[in-house]
Amino acid sequence: MDRRSFLTAAGATVSVSVAGCAGLGGNDEASTGASSTDESTADGTSTGDAGSADETLVVGTYSAFVDSPSTSPGAWVKQRFEEEFDARLIWQTPSNEVNHYIERRNAGVDIEADMYLGLNTDHLVRVDENLDDGLFADVGDVAGQDDIKPGLQFDPDGRAIPYDTGYISLVFDGTATTAPETFDGLLAEEHAGDLITQNPASSATGRAFLLHTVKQFGPDGYLDYWSDLQDNDVRVLGSWSDAYGAWSGGEAPMVVSYSTDQVFADQNDANMAEHQIRFLNDQGYANPEGMAVFEGADTPALAREFMSFLLRPEIQGEIAVRNVQFPATESADLPEDYAELAQEPPEPVTFGYDELKGSVSGWISDWERQFASN
Repeated sequence: MDRRSFLTAAGATVSVSVAGCAGLGGNDEASTGASSTDESTADGTSTGDAGSADETLVVGTYSAFVDSPSTSPGAWVKQRFEEEFDARLIWQTPSNEVNHYIERRNAGVDIEADMYLGLNTDHLVRVDENLDDGLFADVGDVAGQDDIKPGLQFDPDGRAIPYDTGYISLVFDGTATTAPETFDGLLAEEHAGDLITQNPASSATGRAFLLHTVKQFGPDGYLDYWSDLQDNDVRVLGSWSDAYGAWSGGEAPMVVSYSTDQVFADQNDANMAEHQIRFLNDQGYANPEGMAVFEGADTPALAREFMSFLLRPEIQGEIAVRNVQFPATESADLPEDYAELAQEPPEPVTFGYDELKGSVSGWISDWERQFASN
């Protein structure tokens, strides 16, 4: 929320007829791609020289945290951090995100970053399933972590600290349709072709929606539900950006997105009637995002100072607004109307680390095989 690269041009979207196509945007992962290291200035441009500094901190993250055309916190965070600390902050945005660092560790080459920003539960599962040796160090001494909201911690091994969270929901154009209240309602004939979602193999948003269907229908029933969605002409696009761009271009009245969508709409003076939120079965899939220090980091102490910096009330509030998410801490400074615009579900649901370990890869692979064959 991010947080998510907004494509205003509907022509930039491409329908996915088979699973496995990679897409970028938001905290959405592509399956391939080389790393790019950018140093973003306050206006989002890049420069090779930030001036002299005692230390350099290299932070890996997803691209939209830094360079979303809509709104993103990366340039603002960089400017504020460098103003206060005698350090240089460099954002690193590999196109395949966490997978890039897994591949480098498996290849026995230098990680070339000090920490990663944008981890979620299934990322950690992927790390642990694909590496014999660890990728991330213990959290250690990070000021502010005691202020994190109860229930957001998602790493049982104490490597990642949440810095924001979001809830996956439907966003629908209320001038064109009324979204159903239940998952089964999406299968109604009146909603044929109405829904756009994302490929769970390449999109964190799409993966969260898939996991919500597993939560709702169970490991033995979610594929049947997806078969019914396909029969009702669901469209699956590569990334959040692709899906949201197609939806905003009027290609369908409903899209899988985030329950903070009205924050983004308000920032852009959009018609709120066209940005309505629906929590299916009164539930929203919780997707906290975290940060962690790489083992063997060149500047681990500075990385932990940066993590403490991100947990400050004024920084938490600004990241939430710019990343269009909920803050992770209890004391975040937020605009007065934020609580009205950012909607929380009556019942948050999610899978924990132990539930996903050994399962999530198989669920996605089975979905890919079925979706490609239908």
